Amino acid sequence: MKLSQVAIQLYTLRDFIKTPADIAATLKKVREIGYQAVQVSGMGPIPEEELVKILNDNGLVCAATHENGNTIRKDPQAVSARLSKLGTKYTAYPYPADVKFDDEASVASLIADLDKAGEVLASAGQVLTYHNHATEFARVGGKTLLEKIYDETNPKFLQGEIDTFWVQYGGGDNVAWCKKLTGRLPLLHAKDFAFPVGADRGKFAEVGYGNLDWKAIVPAAEAAGMEWFIIEQDTCPGDPFDSIRMSFEYTRDNLVS
Repeated sequence: MKLSQVAIQLYTLRDFIKTPADIAATLKKVREIGYQAVQVSGMGPIPEEELVKILNDNGLVCAATHENGNTIRKDPQAVSARLSKLGTKYTAYPYPADVKFDDEASVASLIADLDKAGEVLASAGQVLTYHNHATEFARVGGKTLLEKIYDETNPKFLQGEIDTFWVQYGGGDNVAWCKKLTGRLPLLHAKDFAFPVGADRGKFAEVGYGNLDWKAIVPAAEAAGMEWFIIEQDTCPGDPFDSIRMSFEYTRDNLVS
């Protein structure tokens, strides 16, 4: 993996990107840490043209985005137009907020909509991916819901954005999932998973400061075709800028070749 493939998911810094001025100041800090790319998400309103200028001014590229799930399902043409303005080919369906996973019809509707939306994006040379959480690791009919989503969509129209924390939290195996999605995994959400003494559940940690085996995950993701290693931390114990620096420095020093 090259350093230029390491991005930061801006959702981690969502409290610092609410206005155009905030966005400009935050992206300057991101570049000073050493990141060369970002994933756009969790951001306040800003015209795409203005955002692109800020990115360019700071020597950053837009690796991918997260877009509103309902917009992806109901108006993929609008998503495609936004990606074109931002100069990126990748986006992700971020969260199944309105999907009832215990309802076969609701799941079937999601799968059909993802296939259709992905076809629209593919026709423009763009790629729709799926961002998992732990809920998709519930088993229905002998397989997890995440398996069902990938098995019942066209790989040309839906690819993967595996989230390493939520795979672990859901009881899955990150290396196995990378292998399962070989040729279908352009994006990896790099979140570490810590299990403090006395805790009853795992918590988010800086990359390299939790329990995940990055020396196994990264090669497996690369073999699967990973283009972007996207660092994210949903919650941070202190200043998020300190956390994203820790993750970046560990990645730079231990995972980049």
